[in-house]
Amino acid sequence: MRLAPLLTVTAALLSLAAVAAAPAAIAAPPTARTVTQLSGDLDVHDPALVTDGPGGKWYVFASGKPDKGGGTIDVRSSADHGRTWTYAGTIWDTMPAWLHETVPGANNMWAPAVHKHGRTYYLYYAVSTIGHNDSVIGLATNTTLDPADPAYKWVDQGKIVRSLPASDFNAIDPEVVEDDTGTPWLVFGSYWSGIQMVQLEWPSGKRSADKTRHHLADRKVSLNAVEAPSIVRHGGWYYLLTSWDRCCKGVDSTYRIVVGRSKTVTGPYVDRDGRELMQGGGTTLLESSGDRIGPGGESVSGGVIAYHYYDGTADGAPKLGLRSLTWADDGWPKLGPGDQIAGRPTTS
Repeated sequence: MRLAPLLTVTAALLSLAAVAAAPAAIAAPPTARTVTQLSGDLDVHDPALVTDGPGGKWYVFASGKPDKGGGTIDVRSSADHGRTWTYAGTIWDTMPAWLHETVPGANNMWAPAVHKHGRTYYLYYAVSTIGHNDSVIGLATNTTLDPADPAYKWVDQGKIVRSLPASDFNAIDPEVVEDDTGTPWLVFGSYWSGIQMVQLEWPSGKRSADKTRHHLADRKVSLNAVEAPSIVRHGGWYYLLTSWDRCCKGVDSTYRIVVGRSKTVTGPYVDRDGRELMQGGGTTLLESSGDRIGPGGESVSGGVIAYHYYDGTADGAPKLGLRSLTWADDGWPKLGPGDQIAGRPTTS
């Protein structure tokens, strides 16, 4: 889902969201338009994109702000295929009491991921404090994403994964992928020993009876600045996207999106040059360009990648970025030139 609040052993960072591409004057299906610039409320951190929401709407879920909804997950929607974004509130008015008890001092929920299975939406999120791995990944469920639907209600499902100061990993930045058998997996992690994976089960969305924790990526350099994993299935491969380097420092951010792939969901993952991600490998997919600085915190939905970046023309303010994710002839993911949504380049 996801950038995530970037935690280092000494100083962690909260991922921020960004804007990169979008609107024409008339709403049109994504296969029939050129996008120029996004508009509306774009101030999101760690965007979790949903392009097939009820009523044809797109949704972005993002890290909460302490002064809104008690720090619970932010929600925004778009009725014109990602061009114009409207603030739609938070999932709750306050964080569940167990989160404050589990992670004292935490004041917001981070880096959501939204996955639909059957008729249920599963929203995973993290709660932590900057610079620490005393963290927890929790779950909320709903049967609709439309706040106007009478059935709309996010139900707290409690803890999924916990890390403690003695742990060698950090339980933040969750994302979900189903393998080719339909088995769900939770991928997560930030700094410490890098990217982790555990098996889930349906319909609960919680951990399965298999308690194995798989290790997917490790940069093998101090401070192991890798986080915000997400996995995309394409052409018989699993593609692991992660965010590397320094987030959340405005124009000084060095975040970038890196990819590797595997034939099996639990790895081993290798980059385009055959280097294993467990041994520091990784191929850069998107990095700073011009005034668009530090892209990361990515999620993918419907062939569109969402991420945040920092706007060099706006004193490093975070913005939401959306671009089409396409595929090269050799099977590796690529982004077309310029800002894109649904495969249509901008005219700017």
